[in-house]
Amino acid sequence: MLGVDPGLTRCGLGVVDGGLGRTVSCVAVDVVRTPADADLAVRLLEVSDAVEHWLDTYRPQAVAVERVFSQHNVRTAMGTAQAGGVVALSAARRGLPVVFHTPSEVKAAVTGSGRADKAQVTGMVTRLLKLAEAPSPADAADALALAICHLWREPMRARLAEAEARAAQLAKTHRARLAAAAKQKARGTGNTQGAKR
Repeated sequence: MLGVDPGLTRCGLGVVDGGLGRTVSCVAVDVVRTPADADLAVRLLEVSDAVEHWLDTYRPQAVAVERVFSQHNVRTAMGTAQAGGVVALSAARRGLPVVFHTPSEVKAAVTGSGRADKAQVTGMVTRLLKLAEAPSPADAADALALAICHLWREPMRARLAEAEARAAQLAKTHRARLAAAAKQKARGTGNTQGAKR
């Protein structure tokens, strides 16, 4: 599972394997940096090249990306969203599922609280993955947290989607039966009126 904390200045990448239950282990983690004074297209290309390399090297089954919400700095939010789009495109080219998780979803999955701060997330990631030292900078820990979040939440999300699809199919079948019964009743009423004449 590849987790990506998108960004232009720093883009965190973390690959995590999921074992039985909630057991997780770190395969690789790094942060891609691009120079702030470089052209936007060049910076996005550097992020893209790094992500492509990671997808080819680690061959994850899915990619989890942090969903960007409006931040105080619109320019930063735009750059983050653009980097996330580059990641999603690279994964889509390989037919990999891409799931976007909100920061609060990731914090809740890893720490139990959607309001946890970066230090708490880093501490829990370090403990859960049994790392000798905390991943640094925070973007690296966030990428690992995204991967862990996806590994733990996706089975439940898949079951929920399956249940919703089943419920929708049952509702469709039920509506069809009601419509057929109403049609049958209308036919029966018409025959009765014809007989009375």
